[in-house]
Amino acid sequence: MFELNLFDFSLAAFCAFLLGVSKSGIKGIAALIVTGFALTYGAKTSTGVLMPLLIVGDVFAITYYKRHVQWNHIIKLMPWMVLGVLIGVIGGSYISDNLFKYGMAGIILLSVGLMYYWENKKDKTIPSHWSFGSSMGIIAGFTTMVGHLAGAFSNIYFLAIRLPKNAFIGTAAWLFFIINSFKIPFHIWSWGTINRISIWKSIELVPFVIFGLFVGVYLVKKINDDAYRKLILLLTAVGGVVILFN
Repeated sequence: MFELNLFDFSLAAFCAFLLGVSKSGIKGIAALIVTGFALTYGAKTSTGVLMPLLIVGDVFAITYYKRHVQWNHIIKLMPWMVLGVLIGVIGGSYISDNLFKYGMAGIILLSVGLMYYWENKKDKTIPSHWSFGSSMGIIAGFTTMVGHLAGAFSNIYFLAIRLPKNAFIGTAAWLFFIINSFKIPFHIWSWGTINRISIWKSIELVPFVIFGLFVGVYLVKKINDDAYRKLILLLTAVGGVVILFN
């Protein structure tokens, strides 16, 4: 199941590079990364290969942006995200690989729609009702467990509350380091998606993640954010359609 040809390995390596770029601050490309991994390894199996790579990126991000974390937002979101993860563990155990694939495609396209809506929303009033944070937390927890796709929903939350760029990155880094660490036992013992074979495949891709991390730090300071986000929204939508019909 893990014998890859040159094209498939190149796709996985490129997505691992993008993961590093994403974790170091260029947000909005998670669906593209997940799509590439799912096309390479299969929808559910790919989550186990991705998990250690996410931790590598998280450790770098919390180290580099440690001065910018705002713990009050993490405390607000974390209980709801944990609840969402537990719902995902229970639901994911009964989902077939085919249904998992369609579910991931749906989440990707929904994520794109939500991000597009927020980017073009004229009324930028900050949501203050507790239901906004709780719903975003539960959805983020569920989607991160079943497909590592919480980024779109956490991005919506952090964009909505107007966090400055570095605070956004630093707070998200700690949030996902904690929640990804919480997910590991479920991937090992509940789903079996992390095993000796998947770990070796993850190790092969670590150098590409590290390279992406340093490129991402550079790009955070240089890139035109508006044009980049529009491009990523388009690429992510294409990725969701590709995985849906693959």
